[in-house]
Amino acid sequence: MVRETIEQLGQYRLRQREHLPKMGTDSQMLSWFATIHAREKVCDLGCGVGVLGVLLARRKTPLTLDGVEIVAESARLAAENLRENGLQGEIIHGDLREYRHWYTSPGGYDLVVSNPPYFAPNTGKTAEGVRKTARSEECCTVEDLCAAAGWLLRTGGRFALCYRAERLTALFATLQKSGMEPKRLQLVQHSPAHPPKFILVEAMRLGKPGLKILPTLFVADWIPPTKGNCNEITL
Repeated sequence: MVRETIEQLGQYRLRQREHLPKMGTDSQMLSWFATIHAREKVCDLGCGVGVLGVLLARRKTPLTLDGVEIVAESARLAAENLRENGLQGEIIHGDLREYRHWYTSPGGYDLVVSNPPYFAPNTGKTAEGVRKTARSEECCTVEDLCAAAGWLLRTGGRFALCYRAERLTALFATLQKSGMEPKRLQLVQHSPAHPPKFILVEAMRLGKPGLKILPTLFVADWIPPTKGNCNEITL
């Protein structure tokens, strides 16, 4: 039996499965943090079941919502989520590290987004199977991620992602090495009494130096602008 949930996100419905990574607070916050304009072309690196694409569509339409996902089942469900919601885009089942093979000409995207693996191999919380792929950098390092984003973005295009707060310096160095300048930063904490849990970062392809630091987000107080109701079904 495959157990699915349906999350109602405004006018859209997001299908998820219990054994695959699901929508979390980090993805929701990232979707509202990223700078997005109607009619832009977006690529989600490591898109999973298409969570970020649906969340971004809730903010702005029309968009072209492409994605790349290494797990075949997740990629199929992401494509179904786009199709069933009438959203435009293509989901590639493949390895984002092979970006030059599936996207041969650089610079076609206005926005690249990612909720990538947070932890270096053999660190962080333990997980197995698909969840291990989503959590650990064994299949995708921050260098791989930034190299792909730098190739995909047009000059002035934006790369928005969430990442572990303690790895901020490594992220910034890698972004700059890949031709992207960090432009916006927001810390996310559970409450004022807790240290930052993760960070939201937006960089610009060949952007000028200059970082805007936004007010801290507190998870305990944050309410998604559009709340969905989760109804469980069994297939």
